[in-house]
Amino acid sequence: MSSKRDYPQEYQRSLADPEGFWAEQAAALPWYTAPREILSRNADGTARWFADGEMNTAHMALDHHVETGRGEQLALIYDSPVTGRQQRYSYRELRDAVARFAGVLRDQGVGKGDRVVIYMPMVPEAVIAMLAVARLGAVHSVVFGGFAAHELAVRIDDARPAVLVTASCGIEVERVIPYKPLVDKALQLSAHPPSRCIVLQRPECRAELSGERDLDWEQAVAAAAPADCVPVLATDPLYILYTSGTTGKPKGVVRDNGGHAVALHYSMAAVYDMAPGEVFWAASDVGWVVGHSYIVYGPLLAGCTTLLYEGKPVRTPDAGAFWRVAAEHRVKALFAAPTAFRAIRKEDPDGAHLQDHDLGALQTLFVAGERLDPPTYDWLREHSGKPVIDHWWQTETGWAICGNLMGIDPRPTKPGSSTLPVPGFDVRILDDSGHELPAGQQGAIALRLPLPPGCLSTIWGNHERFVAGYLSTYPGHYVSGDGGYRDEDGYVFIMGRTDDVINVAGHRLSTGEMEEILAAHTAVAECAVIGVEDELKGQLPIGLVILKDGVNIAPEALERELVALIREEIGAIACFQRALVVPRLPKTRSGKILRKLLRQVANGEDYSVPSTIDDPASVDEVAEQLRGLRDV
Repeated sequence: MSSKRDYPQEYQRSLADPEGFWAEQAAALPWYTAPREILSRNADGTARWFADGEMNTAHMALDHHVETGRGEQLALIYDSPVTGRQQRYSYRELRDAVARFAGVLRDQGVGKGDRVVIYMPMVPEAVIAMLAVARLGAVHSVVFGGFAAHELAVRIDDARPAVLVTASCGIEVERVIPYKPLVDKALQLSAHPPSRCIVLQRPECRAELSGERDLDWEQAVAAAAPADCVPVLATDPLYILYTSGTTGKPKGVVRDNGGHAVALHYSMAAVYDMAPGEVFWAASDVGWVVGHSYIVYGPLLAGCTTLLYEGKPVRTPDAGAFWRVAAEHRVKALFAAPTAFRAIRKEDPDGAHLQDHDLGALQTLFVAGERLDPPTYDWLREHSGKPVIDHWWQTETGWAICGNLMGIDPRPTKPGSSTLPVPGFDVRILDDSGHELPAGQQGAIALRLPLPPGCLSTIWGNHERFVAGYLSTYPGHYVSGDGGYRDEDGYVFIMGRTDDVINVAGHRLSTGEMEEILAAHTAVAECAVIGVEDELKGQLPIGLVILKDGVNIAPEALERELVALIREEIGAIACFQRALVVPRLPKTRSGKILRKLLRQVANGEDYSVPSTIDDPASVDEVAEQLRGLRDV
């Protein structure tokens, strides 16, 4: 892809002639049957891309490169400072490992359309398992290894997998976390547990296996024959990835095979300026959408070398960890969440560790997952000397909605902005009535339909929820749930969520789900959970609880119990640490808790008490406690 193409021309063509534009992008990939039906519609008007195309994502990502003479090129680098191990796979070696594990799954009855849940740490076998499921035409659902048993059980019951793949443990800095007890508890809680569980035994903590249900990964692989790729239609599902919903029930975002492959292949060159053989590092986890798109699929579809990192930005061993990895493996582009760089900045404010490593190969730093605050942007740009590219996207879209297209026509950056819409995304700023707002005015960010390839096609098992949640608010548009504005140059500024989902260190978590957990405590009559700004994590949840009449419990003791409940049900990833007992919660006369007002108070923002409030004094009571918490 030439870097001399003109952005306005590329962008306008993608909107004016989407079929021609995406047909060109699809032609760059190796289909079994090339699509002729580029864009069609479902009965409800939603888009279907490449409906008559036949392909296999694992074939496109692995076998194709081997077949075209690049089998010895490096495909995957595993770097694990928490174990002190590194491992490298060529495209041929990774293809063979994937084919062999696909044989294991096939022997357990997994076939086209079946689901496989993967609950793994950041080890090569996690990537191998994902690609093996894709090889069989099955559907994987990766669950982040930090989630508690309850969260895993909810996802198992929604996906109803034939097999669950896990490891004996994960490693968190210096702490080993046994996974098997969590998996066993989740299977006990599940109404629809899988009949087989394949366990990768790690030397740091071996698991006790159940003879009837559990299989040892290595033994199963040794006994299996390789499996061939199974052709699927472009519109067949590749994976389900659960994201928090405002009701507390996770939503299973469904990604199809064909649109996903085309979009990610295009983005690797257009957005990230990556070419075959170059090293790309997305410092995320395979349990999140960034890991799906840009640790596993995107780099391999583009013939790049991808980096799998089992460590942290700090404490493995220090704040120079990212720079060591980038230098040692000659990383060209590094993609991480702002939280990671805030943690590095906190421990190394002068950027001293940057001077210890040769970052000559590193050309660009990409940031996404939450809002990139200007101080972090300025620090990163000043101390690294590299372009810092903020880009905005969602689990639902699977790739960038807005960004600075480094492979086409890079533009000057603006702190706080994710620059301009990516080709295919028709971004609009709308008021409550659905009218488009002029430059500088904040509103709801929506995407004019059709969505481009790569975006979600439905919610698993609940298409009505997909339509109601994303397409019904503004007819003809997908509602992003984010608010913001465009400036006079068309640059997009994302200002935050418009719903009750908060972003903790790049992880979207439902405050509604947390409220359900707090409300289950015998002492709690009513509660609200709000996200407050945090310099390191972006947002942190705080619980506001009203006690039942006659309950006599010390606030400190209640807080400890509520923190433990959230940890048990959601996991430490929620970073829930504070719960305040309040006499009343500000509500409208109809009984709706004024969460936006509470967030404004907690963050020290200017606020006005609405005329619809039932008891204005309740605001002052809560505000005093929140101000005291902020002062601490």
